[in-house]
Amino acid sequence: MKRAKIILVIGIMSLVMAGCGKETDVTSEHSAETNVEETTAEETTAEKEPEESLPEETASVQPKEEDTPAAEENNTETFEDNFAVDSESAAKFGKKIKETVDAKDLEQLAEQAAYPLYIGFTDGGISIETKEEFVELGAEKIFTEELTESVLAADENNLQPSMAGFVLANENGVPNIIFGVVEGKLAVYGMNY
Repeated sequence: MKRAKIILVIGIMSLVMAGCGKETDVTSEHSAETNVEETTAEETTAEKEPEESLPEETASVQPKEEDTPAAEENNTETFEDNFAVDSESAAKFGKKIKETVDAKDLEQLAEQAAYPLYIGFTDGGISIETKEEFVELGAEKIFTEELTESVLAADENNLQPSMAGFVLANENGVPNIIFGVVEGKLAVYGMNY
């Protein structure tokens, strides 16, 4: 019965992630269309203006470091999907999660999460919409002994990507914390007890 629940949860998460991935693809397509339009406009402008202005135009196309939000400084790599995440990046993020769980730092885990965040408690699953709502649950409810032991026993150096994400758990697979690519960045988006 427990195995059936696990399979059901993984199946649901796969469907949710497949839907999330399509939304990201639409955004990527929109960005690509916008970039093509901007490039065409720049090429037309470049034809009319002397070549002296080309380096300035090229510089304006490049993203500036100061435009990067402070919250993204710790997680600057971007990925298209879970399968584009290299094992070193997955291990690094997995290790950060393990350190957060070991310290029972609910505020930090809230920062590492994407919302809505699915939490599959033993008495039923819930969807958390904000960091504040997550923190209100309390560290005692989130960092159970079983979850802590399972996550700390996970081998972050051997995480395998899937549509559902990367699963941090002991060899039994549950309880676990699931993370993956959300809007190009790695984030926690599921927890199961």
